Amino acid sequence: MTASIVVSDREETAQRLLASSARKSYDPMVEVDWEAPIPEDKFGLTPEWSTLYGTALWDEMTDEQKIELTKHEAASVSSVGLWFEILLMQMLLRDVYGRDKHSRHVQFALTEVADECRHSVMFARAGERLNMPSYGPHPVIHKLGRIWGGFFRGANAYASVMAAEEILDMMQRDFMKDERVQPVTRTVSKIHVLEEARHIRFAREEVGRRIQGASWARLQIERLNTAAVVYFVMKSMIRKEVYENAGLDPKRAAAEARSNQHYKDTVRTSGSKLMQFLDGVGLVGGPSKRLYKRVHLL
Repeated sequence: MTASIVVSDREETAQRLLASSARKSYDPMVEVDWEAPIPEDKFGLTPEWSTLYGTALWDEMTDEQKIELTKHEAASVSSVGLWFEILLMQMLLRDVYGRDKHSRHVQFALTEVADECRHSVMFARAGERLNMPSYGPHPVIHKLGRIWGGFFRGANAYASVMAAEEILDMMQRDFMKDERVQPVTRTVSKIHVLEEARHIRFAREEVGRRIQGASWARLQIERLNTAAVVYFVMKSMIRKEVYENAGLDPKRAAAEARSNQHYKDTVRTSGSKLMQFLDGVGLVGGPSKRLYKRVHLL
């Protein structure tokens, strides 16, 4: 009886999400005006989300330097989003490989993979359009991603995916509404936020189902693995190379970014919804708290 209720609940959610996908899905190649000029007076991302906003260095910078820095930071964020979208697709495909392909759950998972394919191309195209370097995560983290992609399963995989998507979401909700930001960044952010709302709902419900009844030992592993993924994603968001590429003193910029209380407070406030959910399903506790604190989510 219990198993049939769980399956029915999963199928009902998937059916609603499939209907939403049919009503509201976007083709970035059509929705984004890739040929539009790049305004010289627009930021790459909301300036308050810059890692240097509120520092002494930020106050010394010219408007042109601030704009250039935020364009590099936007490219860095997009490149990490692209990297994680590819990992997400791998996880979803592995998860549904042995499941009933007639189920709505599998069909929505495949729909999400199609969405993520488009998002990956969109992120790549946005960085190219802004004429920015292809940043991506640190090579070591990139290699660790291969390990994660091959071995993570169950609640942890969905929790990690959900957390990474929500981290991007919390930034992009500000980007898409900010008229000071480059049109290409705003449109890309809007598409990603609107479509990721379905993906986050899908992942949240899977986490709740799969963590239910977990043993104490399994819960400790799930907590630590999820926190480790969040930690590495947050650490990868802005590569140190952005400062030098933006024409700043990289050592001073990196030092001021590390001690930037405004940025830490922004991350903590924006990430409160994510942390409340993770805590509510039992995925915050023990050593995991230290990792969340190190990336300012707690």
